[in-house]
Amino acid sequence: MEKLLEQIVTRDNLNRAYKQVKRNKGSGGVDGMQVEELLEYLRDNADKIVGDILRGKYKPNPVLRVEIPKDNGKKRKLGIPTVVDRVIQQAIAQVLSPIYEKQFSDKSYGFRPKRKAQDAIEKCQEYVKEGYRYVIDMDFEKYFDSVNQSKLIQVLSETIKDGRVVGLIHKYLRAGVMEKGSLKETTEGVPQGGPLSPLLSNVMLNELDQELENRQHRFVRYADDVMIFTKSKRAAERVYQNILKFIEKKLFLKVNQEKTKILHISKAKYLGFGFYL
Repeated sequence: MEKLLEQIVTRDNLNRAYKQVKRNKGSGGVDGMQVEELLEYLRDNADKIVGDILRGKYKPNPVLRVEIPKDNGKKRKLGIPTVVDRVIQQAIAQVLSPIYEKQFSDKSYGFRPKRKAQDAIEKCQEYVKEGYRYVIDMDFEKYFDSVNQSKLIQVLSETIKDGRVVGLIHKYLRAGVMEKGSLKETTEGVPQGGPLSPLLSNVMLNELDQELENRQHRFVRYADDVMIFTKSKRAAERVYQNILKFIEKKLFLKVNQEKTKILHISKAKYLGFGFYL
């Protein structure tokens, strides 16, 4: 665990990361470099990049902010890192994911290997069969934009003892956003769009998972979509007030109290699925 940064920049790990970025395709970032140009660039510059990372001198580029339409007609903001930064983020994620997989809850399903939305729905149905017919349908307010970076760094540091890796991740969080030609600071949030953001999202929300586990609640989480199951409406209201305090006071996340609902399962929808009794 101490020499984690060296594991991240091994030739084998970086090659795997490059191949994954190439498979994912996607457009270029602020420097305009495309995935097709990446191999030649890495051949010429990999040694310098690795050296800079190991010396703590590497400086990530800002992400390019683009808006993509959502199903509901609104727009979602994505931050596109440069193709080189995508390779480095992918290399970090490849080494850290197996470490965190051992810690993650069995009730979380989003952005995890061999887990899918269908599994989350089946877990919900299992709870319903057990008589848990009321749900707290939790809605976070702009989750990716509002993650408290200091709290995230603290949580990361509890597992990752190589401070250089934590420092590199912190640089990615603080790299800034280029939007309509102007650079904006990123003092909070995790830019959506890079290979590292799904893992960081799960690391942060695993704190909520563990709290719910400790309180022996039935729940399902897919990314930032959380459903907590209870046997009565009254129990759901009590659980909601208690867990709201934990989310806002301990994790410094914002819950959208207008959109968060307590519902009978027959009126709930999760990941686009309805439930029938």
